[in-house]
Amino acid sequence: MARFIRCMAWLWLCVLVSLTGAAWAKPANIVFILTDDLDSAAAAKMTQVKALITKTGTAFRHHYVNVSLCCPSRVTTLRGQFAHNSTIMSNDAPDGGFEGTYAKGLEASTVATWLQDAGYRTALIGKYLNGYPDTAPSPNYIPPGWTEWYAANGGNPYAEFNYSLNENGNTVTYGNTAADYLTDVIAAKTNDFIRRSVEQHPDQPFFAYVATYAPHLPATPAPRHATALPGIMAPRPSSFNEADMSDKPGWLRNTPLLTETQIADIDAKYRKRRQSLLAVDELVKGVIDTLQATGQLANTYVFFASDNGFHQGQHRLPSGKMTAYEEDLLVPMSVRGPGVPAGATVDAFTANVDYAPTFADIAGVATPDWVDGRSLQPFLRGQTPAQWRQAVLLAHRQVAAPLKAPPGPREPPDPFDTADLVIGDYTGLRTADGRTYVEYATGEFELYNNLVDPRQLRNRYASAPTKLKTRLASWLAVLNKTSGEALRQAELHAP
Repeated sequence: MARFIRCMAWLWLCVLVSLTGAAWAKPANIVFILTDDLDSAAAAKMTQVKALITKTGTAFRHHYVNVSLCCPSRVTTLRGQFAHNSTIMSNDAPDGGFEGTYAKGLEASTVATWLQDAGYRTALIGKYLNGYPDTAPSPNYIPPGWTEWYAANGGNPYAEFNYSLNENGNTVTYGNTAADYLTDVIAAKTNDFIRRSVEQHPDQPFFAYVATYAPHLPATPAPRHATALPGIMAPRPSSFNEADMSDKPGWLRNTPLLTETQIADIDAKYRKRRQSLLAVDELVKGVIDTLQATGQLANTYVFFASDNGFHQGQHRLPSGKMTAYEEDLLVPMSVRGPGVPAGATVDAFTANVDYAPTFADIAGVATPDWVDGRSLQPFLRGQTPAQWRQAVLLAHRQVAAPLKAPPGPREPPDPFDTADLVIGDYTGLRTADGRTYVEYATGEFELYNNLVDPRQLRNRYASAPTKLKTRLASWLAVLNKTSGEALRQAELHAP
């Protein structure tokens, strides 16, 4: 009923403006491009993203995810909640995946429902939640809040070919021709949604949630890019095949050095990931061109981001995610749009929990009290808030194995997932004064000073002052049991 009332109020406002001739500016459009498993280092190689979003907008240099795993991150994106409050901690039921999200009724209130209630045309195009639509009423189930819906509901979308999409309630099957390449299909549907929104619904703003599967492994490049980037290798920072692991927690300490075969595999996968991103770069250019051609570019915010980071060889780890290390938690995020400073950078600590309240703020709608994140709108206006979070909450819950089989499209395992390495549960903090603090369920700890040790080579927990360790542990304990405004206040300083 409340949603109906808000929709009617918006319609009556449009009628009043039309009848009175009053000046009324349509709220800004929002295009949110979310990649899968894109680390910041690889994102920096994307020429179109750099030219068309980063250099013409604002880059967020300390943008983190709460949980370095697809489904928990995507639920955080949609609801603006940290995982301990959404209770979605993994990619599978009962505490994760689409099944867990659906069973808990979390789809009833998301940024999609908020914006649709505010009069936006909303579309999800690409990847939704892991396991969708398993346990839904039908394979063509569409969650609340979406005006248009184009989500993979079968086949093998991670391989970019031989998949099916739920297209507004109808399953459409795609094959293995060049025209079926999923990133290109997502791009075409995004551009079509923008054009039709402008032509058929000129008074309504639109929100496009564009979710590619690239560069997630197997990272299949478009056929036109199959021989691109010859000879490139994964970066070799000082943490690559780390020489001394004696300071690391037990799950990682005794990991042997990577072999030449393993390193060659990392390089091969790195090349494929980079190749698959070439089509994503083209998607970005196509979206900007479409916005320009339809006269919407000046009134559209375009966000570019990733659901989590990715490691490839750091700390002797094969390709994967989920750790508390910087490669897995720090993600690319840049924005262009009306009033957004060009070429600017933001050093404040931001997170994926901030997307939903930011989109709501752009739309001029309030968020529920349970939302944990903060609006990034001040930064998009070139302003720095007087108070801002001083720590980002980190979390991980051990992923159940083996991964479940279809019917819902399942995330294929990364090499790290099959390497007999069990991280175990952890919670932690990434603080604005440069520290990473991690508490493992095993009773082990990690503490890094990223200002002097950005590659996290030396775990300083054993030698750290007791006062510092107590302060960080107390801060983490408070954040882990709070939500909403109380959590935002607790983020401002240690207890």
